[in-house]
Amino acid sequence: MRVEFAQAMLKFFDTNPRMVFITGDLGYMALEQVQEKFGDKFINAGVAEQNMVTVAAAMAYEGFIPWVYSISPFVTLRPYEQIRNDACLHDLPVKLIGNGGGYGYGIMGATHHNIEDIGAMRILPNMVVYIPFIAKDVEEAVQQMLADPHPNYLRMNTAAKIKTEIAPFTQWRKIKEGNKGVVVGTGPVVENILNLDAAADLEIWVVSIFPIQDIPEELAASINDVKKLIIIEEHRGEGGLRETISYHLMNHLSSPIKILSLSANGYPSGKYGDQKFHQAENDLGGDGLKKRVAEFI
Repeated sequence: MRVEFAQAMLKFFDTNPRMVFITGDLGYMALEQVQEKFGDKFINAGVAEQNMVTVAAAMAYEGFIPWVYSISPFVTLRPYEQIRNDACLHDLPVKLIGNGGGYGYGIMGATHHNIEDIGAMRILPNMVVYIPFIAKDVEEAVQQMLADPHPNYLRMNTAAKIKTEIAPFTQWRKIKEGNKGVVVGTGPVVENILNLDAAADLEIWVVSIFPIQDIPEELAASINDVKKLIIIEEHRGEGGLRETISYHLMNHLSSPIKILSLSANGYPSGKYGDQKFHQAENDLGGDGLKKRVAEFI
């Protein structure tokens, strides 16, 4: 998604002169045109993520709209105190861009993975989290972030590739009809469940903006009807989609339902591999996902 993000930066810069781009010494083979376009409004802050966020907050206070780019854990977890104190508590429009959320950086290991970021970011005051699903979502998310006067976090990953058209980027989208179970997921990992044979009988929803204040009545009605809910996220269930949707469901359920939670549980084998390897060993992809979904429905 970083190519689409760079293109969005180029597109919106001409009509938004207050935009400033700050990178933590990352973006090779993706941000060169952004650097050229932004000129002296493109800043390489170096490997100093905490300082980078504080600088961004100061610039936002002076009326700029700073876009702060790095690998996901480096732009969320490492400068967490600065995000909370400098950006969020002052409700400043600092836009954090995290590339490679979840297991996106694969073989580079746990230091470069981020399976806690949605939970960490969504609980901060005034923070809004944006999670694109397909490539075209990125520009639409950036446009919404530009219009949002609050701090934001954009969680990028390899975009899902699907054949059907879906609605423009928004918090809740139903992307498929079905009558044997309901799936609610976030991020491109939802593509893995879409590709299963069993998905022919599943109603599938994608959540793309956090925090969640409630769930759609249509979704609640479907869950009450089929009484089977699958939640999928490339993130820990604690603090993630599983936790937040379970809370809101309590106000909508007419009777007990069965829930299958598919989430990132770290490193069961103690080994590292590419993103698909980590998804598979957490039953977010591969045969494990296929088996668990088939048994559940």
